[in-house]
Amino acid sequence: MSERVVLAFSGGLDTSVAIPFLAEKMDAEVIAVAVDLGQGGEDMEAIQKRAMDCGAVESVVVDAKEEFAADFCVPALRANALYMDRYPLLSSLSRPLIVKHLVTAAKRFGGTVVSHGCTGKGNDQVRFEAGLAALAPDLRVVAPARDFAWTRDKAIEFAEEKGLPIETSKKNPFSIDQNLWGRAVETGYLEDIWNGPTEDVYAYTADPATPRDPDEVVITFEQGVPVKLDGRSLTPYQVVEELNRRAGAQGVGRIDMVEDRLVGIKSREVYEAPGAIALITAHMELENVTVERDLARFKRGVDQRWSELVYDGLWFSPLKDALDAFIDDAQRHVCGDVRMTLHGGRAVVTGRRSEQSLYDFSLATYDTGDTFDQSLARGFVQLFSLPSKIAAARDAKHG
Repeated sequence: MSERVVLAFSGGLDTSVAIPFLAEKMDAEVIAVAVDLGQGGEDMEAIQKRAMDCGAVESVVVDAKEEFAADFCVPALRANALYMDRYPLLSSLSRPLIVKHLVTAAKRFGGTVVSHGCTGKGNDQVRFEAGLAALAPDLRVVAPARDFAWTRDKAIEFAEEKGLPIETSKKNPFSIDQNLWGRAVETGYLEDIWNGPTEDVYAYTADPATPRDPDEVVITFEQGVPVKLDGRSLTPYQVVEELNRRAGAQGVGRIDMVEDRLVGIKSREVYEAPGAIALITAHMELENVTVERDLARFKRGVDQRWSELVYDGLWFSPLKDALDAFIDDAQRHVCGDVRMTLHGGRAVVTGRRSEQSLYDFSLATYDTGDTFDQSLARGFVQLFSLPSKIAAARDAKHG
């Protein structure tokens, strides 16, 4: 009996080439599993058909849009997850969910091997395989692009030789990954980090320099979860989808950066994440209003470590689980409304309100009605400065 390989299938170059290649190289039957993460742009039925046309014996499409939004994007939002303070983890978030459905498919179809299209110099190989090690350590992993030294130009030649129905060609060299949380573009002329991205690189965002009227939106959160836009109750998926459209129309969320990959190299990436950037900006501001100072300071470190763990493929790790518990507790009072203006490539907070606000107008005001007892400040400042004063005196005495 032929071995059965469950392949994470995106419909792009690497995974399309992988189907006939694995069938020939391993004498295997390939089950293609595509997961709909709200990426849009292409009909998932077309992707399902493409897998069959490339030689898969089974082609499965999983509708995971709502699951992705609620169980992966929302936790990232509550953690203000920005790797290197800029990248909103769009690809990183999708991999553990894809792994979960690969394991389900392997059980359903009797798969003994799982395959992905990642190269040996990327992060995603780690994300897939670390997830599989946690959920199904009995499954073997084969990565054709890595394990059989496929280069991108060889993959294109193989695809053309086999007549595979894919769009990527030598004239369209970009590698693109997209989902509800954003879009990532790399390779091609972007590998020269002096080259600026041209407008044809972008699909989720309009040119922010184009004159247009601003868009004002009010986002309502309950315990750090976005639940309404402009007073309309929506699911997390619907919130992100609408903000992708509205913030994207204003050019919000374009990111061009050189990032530190897990494998030790630096990589140039161009991202679009209009909904994610708008939501994280709003969430951070609501935390400023509702989270106590020392808790907020500590959480910023937790958020950074959470982002690094997810970027590094450790979604299913004990430390990530523990940080989730901390973040969940820290979000108890993050409830209220944030008003934002979307315009000119920016999402700017212009108002915030919360019944659980720690902002006290009577303490903050400098006008009549101020209840802050300024007479206490002199002694507070003297005591607060005392350690520095004593150390300075010692240094002056002993040089």
